[in-house]
Amino acid sequence: MKHNFRQLNIWKISIDFAKKVLKITRDFPKFEQYALVSQLNRSAISIPSNIAEGSARSTNKDFCRFLDIALGSAYELETQLILSHSLD
Repeated sequence: MKHNFRQLNIWKISIDFAKKVLKITRDFPKFEQYALVSQLNRSAISIPSNIAEGSARSTNKDFCRFLDIALGSAYELETQLILSHSLD
């Protein structure tokens, strides 16, 4: 069963969250540009991207696998944000 990702609330929320992360990381120190900033941005973008990719799969089982990947990216992003906060 295919889903229209543009109609999924979780995709809309994850897009808004990714945009916030991308905006916040603009103010990070330049020396973090290719380390923590790059990783934060990739993780943030990965969440809605995996939801969208999974929505094109033909079975709910496949879709759930991509949702699991998105969740993993969310945990990864949370860890990076915690680390960023601890470094000020």
